[in-house]
Amino acid sequence: MFDKLLNELKRLENFELTVPINVDEDGYFDRECPDKECLFQFKVYDDDWKNKFKEEAAFCPMCGRQSTSDRFNTTAQVENATKQGMEYFQGRIDKALVDDTSDFNRKQPKGGFISMSIKVTGAKPEKIILPIPAREKFERKLQCEKCNSRYAVIGSAFFCPCCGHNSIEKTFDNSMETIESSIKSIDTIKGALSKVSKDTAETTCRSLVEKGLLDCVVSFQRYCDVVYKRQPNAKSKVPFNAFQKIAIGDGLWKELLSESYSDWLTKKQFDRMNILFQRRHLLQHTEGIVDQMYIDNTSDPKYTPGQRIVVNENDALELVGYIKKIIATIKKKTV
Repeated sequence: MFDKLLNELKRLENFELTVPINVDEDGYFDRECPDKECLFQFKVYDDDWKNKFKEEAAFCPMCGRQSTSDRFNTTAQVENATKQGMEYFQGRIDKALVDDTSDFNRKQPKGGFISMSIKVTGAKPEKIILPIPAREKFERKLQCEKCNSRYAVIGSAFFCPCCGHNSIEKTFDNSMETIESSIKSIDTIKGALSKVSKDTAETTCRSLVEKGLLDCVVSFQRYCDVVYKRQPNAKSKVPFNAFQKIAIGDGLWKELLSESYSDWLTKKQFDRMNILFQRRHLLQHTEGIVDQMYIDNTSDPKYTPGQRIVVNENDALELVGYIKKIIATIKKKTV
């Protein structure tokens, strides 16, 4: 009686349904990190995905997670494909069931004392598979310096999604851009948070500014550490976090390049950078409370031991400027 339904179910056992994914107006399509603790969303250029990416390995630009390329579908794509797939299969099953009942009803004798018919209710029409739409385009477009694959992100990215290459130069540039963007958005952030709580707005924005100072030094340390160790005449061993300490870092570059921070900055700039590095040290280790070591290292007349330092937006942006100037010079003078 239900021959068509049974045949249709058999055909669907090994049926593979393909749901196409649209690219955005710039030719990029959506990807997402498979790590549930990350789920970073990014885009890859369609031609590069087809011609450069390998099935056995792709990488998250944010956390560097490596997995097979088929695991980088976005949550929205999976949900869309699952919904369309269920509707498609349901439509085909319903059609087979309707056809079976029509055949059954057509074959029943007419005019007899007893008549029988079957009616199917709630049957859904056969589904037409539609391409999964792309998210709006991402403005920040990047290209790997190693494999030349193109990808797009919102915010920062640290790894190439195609080859996994981690560029210390790109990481540093991303970090500086993020710090500058955060600091320059303080007024907007404060205005938005003030509508909820002025205390929360003030505390959050102060933390963001202080974090900017902390992040500047961390990025500077990592860049200098990696690039210094690349150099053929570099010392095999350097003190831990050497480039977080102005005097030690200055000495290492001076020995290697015959010039250093004190040659690349004016004396006033060099002294200010030292003060800002020392204030970062206080934020990191004493919650911003001034100690005698700070006074000894900076001769800063603004503070006495026991006070808490004040860091404003201009301080953070000033340090970004000094660091970018030094790193630009290091790039020119190193391999």
